[in-house]
Amino acid sequence: MKIHEFQAKQLLAKFNITVPHGVEVTDLADVRRIYDELEGDIVVVKAQIHAGGRGKGGGVKVCKSADEAVEAAEAILGMQLITHQTGPAGQKVRRLWIEEGSNIEREFYAGVTVDRKKRSPVLMVSTEGGMDIEEVAANNPEKIHRAKFDKDGLDGVTANQLVLDMKVHPELQSDFVDIMQRLTKAFLALDCDMLEINPLVTTHDLDVIALDAKMSFDSNAMFRHPELEELRDIHEEDPRELEASGHGLSYISLDGSIGCMVNGAGLAMATMDVIKLHGAEPANFLDVGGGATKETVAKAFALVLSDPSVKGVLVNIFGGIMKCDVIAAGVIAAVGEIELNVPLVVRLEGTNVEIGKKMLEESGLPIITASDLDEAAMKITTAIKTEAV
Repeated sequence: MKIHEFQAKQLLAKFNITVPHGVEVTDLADVRRIYDELEGDIVVVKAQIHAGGRGKGGGVKVCKSADEAVEAAEAILGMQLITHQTGPAGQKVRRLWIEEGSNIEREFYAGVTVDRKKRSPVLMVSTEGGMDIEEVAANNPEKIHRAKFDKDGLDGVTANQLVLDMKVHPELQSDFVDIMQRLTKAFLALDCDMLEINPLVTTHDLDVIALDAKMSFDSNAMFRHPELEELRDIHEEDPRELEASGHGLSYISLDGSIGCMVNGAGLAMATMDVIKLHGAEPANFLDVGGGATKETVAKAFALVLSDPSVKGVLVNIFGGIMKCDVIAAGVIAAVGEIELNVPLVVRLEGTNVEIGKKMLEESGLPIITASDLDEAAMKITTAIKTEAV
């Protein structure tokens, strides 16, 4: 689950991390009043979408007057903002964040995530603030300093060493140590899977400010944080992913043309790999799980077909808890309600497989069957190529 920059800053402020004062804006009529209320002559008008690279896409403007702020807000609010993280379609800007300008001296990077190889959360810091951390990692990996920490957060000795590595101004070293420890505690307390401040700036007045913030959470831990659910912005989520979550389905949109319906995350990943092996690309990840009903399967199938980029569908089920006849019944029900105009390949194996296969054969539907995953992937890729000719 992701949230907006201004929401992340509000959460950081609760952990006593300094952030610029600002105001959320959804109505252009409020911009001039907000400019007058904020301190200083310089404000920053920032698009609020769940993606990075907003500045490069034209979604961040520094303004030195009320007229400039109004002009920037009019240009940004409602625009279809395209960044390297939104894809070519972009994302509509439905809200702005207008904040006071900062007297920046230096820019740093600070981020917390999970290092799966080390099986530990890790704090990453760098003197290369304001840049894409991926670019820094690729070109100057020595400029990224990392430190593991445990359930108690980052210890003081490690934090001190990181600050020394970054050559922070002597008068600000204790502030940096404090911020690093607070960041790790926020990451743990909120069940984040990523927390990033880029840039973390020092000012000429010797303040340390989180000038930008990005935060996402482990969706599986949201039952512990009902207050965070209130921050969810459904306009920023893929409509199909949102619908899937309402039916208890694990669905992620991808860029390919073969829709997938599979039970089990591991089998779903393997299915996508074999599709790619045969020269095609999956249009989605979809795990119907082990406890799906006929109705849930029908919803899942309809969800796959609702994607206009889908040129063919591969159903790959290994029946254990999820019985093959239940899958067959769901597919038959869904195809009976929806006009199926793309090739459909079904591979069933496991519990009640013969019953499921018989149901499909007797349905009278144009279903292509396969005995194993490799054959299924080959048949669906061949079928969509034939359809395209």
